[in-house]
Amino acid sequence: MKNMTMMTDLYELTMAQVYFNADKKEEKAVFDVFFRKQPLDLGYAVMGGIDRVIEYIENLKFTNEDIKYLENTKLFSKEFLEYLKEFKFTGDIYAIPDGTPVFKGEPILTIKAPIIEAQIVETAILSYLNANICYTTATKKITEITKEIGIMEFGARRAYGPEAAVEASKCSIIGGAIGTSNVLAGRKYNIPILGTMAHSMITEAKSEEEAFLNYAKTYPENCVLLVDTYDVLKSGVPNAIKVAKEYLIPNGYTLKGIRIDSGDLAYLSKEAKKMLVKAGLEDTKICLSDGLNAEKLQLLKSKGAIIDSIGLGDNIVAPDKGRVGCVYKNVAIIENENVIPKIKVSSDKEKTINPGFKKVYRIFEKTSNQAVRDIITLESEDIEDILSKYDSGNYVYRPLQKQIFLNGTKMYNDKNLYEKRTYCKNEMETIPEDVKSFPEFKEYEVKLSDKLINLKQEMINNM
Repeated sequence: MKNMTMMTDLYELTMAQVYFNADKKEEKAVFDVFFRKQPLDLGYAVMGGIDRVIEYIENLKFTNEDIKYLENTKLFSKEFLEYLKEFKFTGDIYAIPDGTPVFKGEPILTIKAPIIEAQIVETAILSYLNANICYTTATKKITEITKEIGIMEFGARRAYGPEAAVEASKCSIIGGAIGTSNVLAGRKYNIPILGTMAHSMITEAKSEEEAFLNYAKTYPENCVLLVDTYDVLKSGVPNAIKVAKEYLIPNGYTLKGIRIDSGDLAYLSKEAKKMLVKAGLEDTKICLSDGLNAEKLQLLKSKGAIIDSIGLGDNIVAPDKGRVGCVYKNVAIIENENVIPKIKVSSDKEKTINPGFKKVYRIFEKTSNQAVRDIITLESEDIEDILSKYDSGNYVYRPLQKQIFLNGTKMYNDKNLYEKRTYCKNEMETIPEDVKSFPEFKEYEVKLSDKLINLKQEMINNM
């Protein structure tokens, strides 16, 4: 991974110099990352980006070229730049693992570190989490609707740049996709690469039949033909059947599938299936694409559309209302090992933060293993005492955050992509169906402990 240390906002560095000049470089602070509203009109989000945070922290270092650039800005003192030459992360990071369902208001990542270190890493960490949570959640939103139907991520050309395209491909696998069209992502993350042809290959040829035949001769073992360039039912499907019967089958192959990328997909898929069955090609699969989103897929399913797989682009890499809105807020200062809680107060209730060094727990009903609520507590509280209020005999709990770094050393063994995919699927099964439903959903309960509520109210009153 590239050294991304300079991926920070200017004010992070100017504030860092202020702390440095005030002799606060050893002062420790606690920052929480959380989001205030559920993204994508859902009752849940799915955690993503911890892998990138780990890579970023492990490569954190100002190079000689970085220092020279900062010196030329005339904004920083020689002494501060000398400090940056030796800069590295020495703090602690706690985070909820990739693939975990997460909810508004809860600390999905917490940093406890010297104030300058904690400040400088803010921008990159928010960037990684905002992007990865968006892509992972967008895919899970679709796979929760499609269930066992295979989702192929085709969004590279719709992404906000090549690096974003690769991130989206990776996150789509965690969210339940079966592969990607993005060859770089396939190589980097060992993701199956999938795809067929574009309309241009068909319009280039003298005829649709010629284009199909040329493709079949090159890829006879995995022949999937795009049938909507001219007319799905009058041209595309008949030509696909002709190539199957006159070339593929006589040579020991079969037509693997057809893809429909425009028109009335429900009607066309059903009629195409009838034609394929009549031709003895009942095993030929039907893939649908055409800017599909959750609403369109629900409608297609209600109309009885024939769907064996789906190609998705825009609504993974750039989904509607996809902004996650993660923020990074100072919640405590550490003085002589004592936690001094801090609070930001706003007339907008949602922007008044929860103070203090905290933990977050997920509470499960013991017999069903269904999540019933999350509880945010102060770090010093005993969850067993809190849980006793809910009849602890019927409930079990799990802390959501894992320690990722301790004193700058990585402590966490991150799962591989397919382990995260399985983990995400299993974790989503613990979330109540009415929370996962779309477009209407029940809001999942995230509670503050009584001590945290009292601390927050006391701090607000003291303002």
